[in-house]
Amino acid sequence: MSAAGVKNRAAVLFAVLVLAVTAACTGGDGSSPSPSTSPSRAGRASDVLAVKIDNVAPARPHTGLEQADIVYVEQVEAGLSRILAVYSSELPPVIGPVRSARETDLELLRQFDRPTLAFSGAQSRLLPAIDRAPLAPVPPSKAPQAYFRGPDRPAPHNLYLRPERIPFTASGADAVAELGLRVGAPPSGGEPEDSRTVRYPSASVTFTWSAEGERWLVSLDGAPARTSEGERIGAGTVVVQDVDVRESDFRDRSGNNTPFTETVGAGDAVVLRDGRAYGARWARSSADADTVFSTPDGRRVDLAEGPLWILYTPRG
Repeated sequence: MSAAGVKNRAAVLFAVLVLAVTAACTGGDGSSPSPSTSPSRAGRASDVLAVKIDNVAPARPHTGLEQADIVYVEQVEAGLSRILAVYSSELPPVIGPVRSARETDLELLRQFDRPTLAFSGAQSRLLPAIDRAPLAPVPPSKAPQAYFRGPDRPAPHNLYLRPERIPFTASGADAVAELGLRVGAPPSGGEPEDSRTVRYPSASVTFTWSAEGERWLVSLDGAPARTSEGERIGAGTVVVQDVDVRESDFRDRSGNNTPFTETVGAGDAVVLRDGRAYGARWARSSADADTVFSTPDGRRVDLAEGPLWILYTPRG
C-alpha cells in the first residue's frame, strides 16, 4: 500500500473512532444521555429549591424566609400550620428552622420541574414515597455538611440549612414563572381590604396592607412576623385558596392525625394585592398540571411585584 493510502486509511479510522466516541456520549443519535445512564438528579441542580420550615412560636423569627419567591402555608397536626418556602431567584446564606416533610408536599411540589426538597426528615412510612416522588430530596442524612444546629433555641426548632452546600444553584428567575403565573396589572373590580386573617384550629396568619411599603405585612399567631434581623416580613400578593383537607394514613408521635391537603381539583380563592381583595377561582386538573387562578368571568389573575404567599384553608 502506498504512503498516501496508509494516510487515507488512518484518517478514516480516526473519523470512525471520533464518531464512536460521540455516539457513546450522546446515546447514538445526538440526543442527551438516557435517564438510566445520566447522573442522579440528586447530584444536579433543579429549577427551584423548596424548604420545609417550622412555624410555631419557638421557631421564630425565621431566617431567610423573606427571600423566598413563594411561601405556602398548610395545616399540620393538632391544627398547627407549617411553611413550605420556594426559592429560585436568589438564595439567602441560611434558611430555617427546617422541619419534616408531609405527604401534602409531594403532590403540591409536582407543579414544579423536579424541585430540590430540603427537610429535616419524615415518618418512616413516608420516606419511600419521598424517594419515589419526582424531586431531589436533600435531608441531613444526604447532605450533613449543609445543616447545623443553632445555639439560640432548643431542638427541634434550631436546625438550619446552608443552601450553598447542597447540589442546587438558583436560576435567577422568579419561581412563580414555574407555575405559569406572571406579574401584571390587577383585575378590575375588587373590594378595598386593610387586613385579612386566615385561621387554622391552632394557628393564624394575618396580612395588613401597608400603602407606604406597597405590600402586605405578615403576622403569625397575632405577632408581627420579622426576619432574624428584626425587619417586617411582607408579601406582594396573597392567595387564600379553599381546599379539601382530609385525614391521611399518617399520625405524629402523639397520635394526632396528619391532615392531607388536596391541591388537585378546583374551588374558590381570594386574591389580595394592592390593598384590595378579588374573588377568584382556582383549578388544577392533575398533579402534573399548574394551578390556574382566574376571575369569576374567566380572566387570568396576575400578581403584584414581591413574594407570593399561598395559604391552603379548609373549605367552610
